Amino acid sequence: MTQPTRTPSGRTLRSLSIALSFCALVGLSACTTAHQARTQRAGARAQQHADVAEALATEGRLEEALQQFALAIEENPTLTTAYMGMADIYRERGDYSAAEVGYRRAATLEPSNFDAQFNHGLVLQLLNRLSEAIRAYVRALSIEPNDFEANLNLATAYLQIGEPRQGLFYAQHAVELDTRNGMARVNLAAVYSAIGRHNDAVREYQAAAELMELTPELLLNLADSLGKARRYREMLNTLTQLVKLSPSAPAFERLGYAHFRLNELDKALDAFGESVRLDPKHYPALNGVGVCLLNRYILSGRQDLESRRDAIRALRRSLQIKRDQTRIIELLSRYG
Repeated sequence: MTQPTRTPSGRTLRSLSIALSFCALVGLSACTTAHQARTQRAGARAQQHADVAEALATEGRLEEALQQFALAIEENPTLTTAYMGMADIYRERGDYSAAEVGYRRAATLEPSNFDAQFNHGLVLQLLNRLSEAIRAYVRALSIEPNDFEANLNLATAYLQIGEPRQGLFYAQHAVELDTRNGMARVNLAAVYSAIGRHNDAVREYQAAAELMELTPELLLNLADSLGKARRYREMLNTLTQLVKLSPSAPAFERLGYAHFRLNELDKALDAFGESVRLDPKHYPALNGVGVCLLNRYILSGRQDLESRRDAIRALRRSLQIKRDQTRIIELLSRYG
């Protein structure tokens, strides 16, 4: 007779279950350890590629460096330094679009990495993607609020998008961080000028002039702010210095304006005329010539018809260059 199969006791079944669970745990642990070992080896290879890439970049062997950085990323797609290294090379080459991709990836991988956030903002600004640049700079400043360049660049970006008031704090803070930096002073002056604080702008431009080499742009901006502050004699003195340093159509046009505001009509006409001679298409100077001649016509009791005729000719030439000048159209309608 066939003997019936014995059913294991409850204790025996539990022992078997524990044994199987232990084997499974041992297998899982072994798999995890193997995976960690592979990851560590890949990480080590990636770092080795990155180190070689940095050495090659230092030697100026940029194509080889890019290849090594790419190999590093292939081994470890989360290696921030490799993305940064590639982006640095692209930025130095002027390939800002490629650099932006690398910095963006680095900034995403390490949100607390100041260099990644700042450099991402920098290339976005160079690409004229200003709203994105502002957000990147704000992220950078949330990490290092007292970084000079981040404050300076953020203020500049706000100026570029026509929101100078938003940039005022950062422009002021940049000056506080480096009071001897002429460019920070110029930047703050530009912000003050844009929000109508012209005397403050003059102060900052003058401070910048003491800290850096005088440039035509700096003197022209200073003169413009002096004019808007109605400090015409100082404006005239600044522009007299400018035309000696670097004669140009804009400089002589501003000089003509200063003479005009000081009721020096003949000197104003001479300066406007020199501006037109230097650049026949500089329409603000043509407007200056026209206005001066119309004033001469009016002061003659409207007898100097030659001045009136020459004035109309100059204003018409100006409109041919730039048509949307409401004030000039009104003058031509009145006197033409």
